[in-house]
Amino acid sequence: MEFILIITNFPDKAGAVALAETLIDQHLAACVNVQSPCASIYRWQGKTELAEELPVLIKTQRQHYERIEQLIKMMHPYELPEVIMVPIVGGLPAYLQWIASETSLSD
Repeated sequence: MEFILIITNFPDKAGAVALAETLIDQHLAACVNVQSPCASIYRWQGKTELAEELPVLIKTQRQHYERIEQLIKMMHPYELPEVIMVPIVGGLPAYLQWIASETSLSD
């Protein structure tokens, strides 16, 4: 089993929570952290932008990445949402087992 962390940001809490609930309801993620707003500074279409965004951390298995990416693109208001996959190379074995059991699609 390969465990991953997917990172994205949403401009509003309602959108972030809607994504989180969808992922949990579909057993695509074991846990989704919707964090406090932060300032994101980035260049977009030749201009420096400053936006308040909520970081979203998604704990799941690698096998679910493509579906989660599709859902983020579908539910996100941005033309180009941030979607970054980070491999989880270690962790508390019982926690990793919990991720596996919560993201099993056999339920």
